Amino acid sequence: MPQEPGEYSFEVGPEFDRVRADRVLAAQLPELSRSRVQKLFDEALVFCDDDALDKGDRLHAGDLVSYEIPDLKPAQLHPVDIPLSVLYEDESMIAVDKAPGMVVHPGAGTGEDTLVHALLFHCKGGLSGIGGEERPGIVHRLDKETSGVIVSAKSDAAFLALTRAFSQRKTHKCYLALVAGSPTMEAGAIDAPIGRHHSARQKMCVREGGREAQSDWEVAERFGKVATLLRVTIHTGRTHQVRVHLSHIGLPIAGDELYGWHANKWPKEVPVPRILLHAWTLEIPHPVTKEPLELEAPLPDDFEKVLEALRALAK
Repeated sequence: MPQEPGEYSFEVGPEFDRVRADRVLAAQLPELSRSRVQKLFDEALVFCDDDALDKGDRLHAGDLVSYEIPDLKPAQLHPVDIPLSVLYEDESMIAVDKAPGMVVHPGAGTGEDTLVHALLFHCKGGLSGIGGEERPGIVHRLDKETSGVIVSAKSDAAFLALTRAFSQRKTHKCYLALVAGSPTMEAGAIDAPIGRHHSARQKMCVREGGREAQSDWEVAERFGKVATLLRVTIHTGRTHQVRVHLSHIGLPIAGDELYGWHANKWPKEVPVPRILLHAWTLEIPHPVTKEPLELEAPLPDDFEKVLEALRALAK
C-alpha cells in the first residue's frame, strides 16, 4: 500500500476477522514503522465506515477501513469566521447542524471553509487534540452534501467517550430522505450486508460477504407516485448505508445519481439541488454525565423548498 500523503481505504479480509485495528493497519502498511502506525490512531486518522477507530478496536471481515497519511509537516489550520448553527454546547462537546455543501475536515482539494475551520473559530481553538492537526475534535463524519446533526469533542476525554459510543452502537440515528417513487407499504426493514463495489470502487453495494447492515424506514409524507419523504433509522453505521439500502429496495434518494436516481424521471418543475439526505436526529450518551442527549436539526431551506414544490405539484 502507498505511504505518500493522501487518503486511502481497504476492506478487511477474512484473515483479520476480530483482529485489533492497529495490527490490521500495520499489516496493511508494512513500510511504515510501528510508531507511525500508532500515531495515525492517536491523531484519529483511521476510520471504520465514518467513525474514528481506537487502536484496540476489533475489526471484522468486510469492514471498510479508511485512513489518511498526513504530510510530515501539516499546514497550520487557521480559525475562519463561518456561521454555525449550534444545537448544543458545553465545556466538553459541541453539536452543530451542518449545512449542505460543507466539507467536515480539510483534505485534498478543500479550502479554508470546512467545518473544522469554523469550529476552531467558534470554540477559540478549544477542540480535542486527539483528532490531530487536520481533524481536531472530529469523531464522526457526514458526506459533503448531507446536512444535519454532527458532534465534535472539545476535550480528549470527551473525544474518547464519543468515539466509543459510536463504535459500540450506543447511539440512535435517524435520517430524513426524499426518494423517487412510492413504496407500497407504510414501513419496512432492510437487513442487507454492505461492501465495496467490485468494479466501481467509489461505490458501496449490497453484496454477499459484505458487512452486516440494518435500517428501518417509515413513510413521513407522500407526493403521489412521484416521491416520498422517509424517516430512516440506522442500527449500523456503514458507509453510504442509507443511500445504498434505499436504492437496493428501488427507492433511490433524489439527487443521488451514484445510486440510481435519474433526473429524466423526475418532474422538471421540481429542481433538485443536491442529494436530499438529512441527518435529522441523534441520541448519544453525554461524554461526561452519560445521560442521553437528544439532538435534532430542522430541515434546511433547500430541502424544504423541494418539498413545497412537490406538494404544489401533487394538488
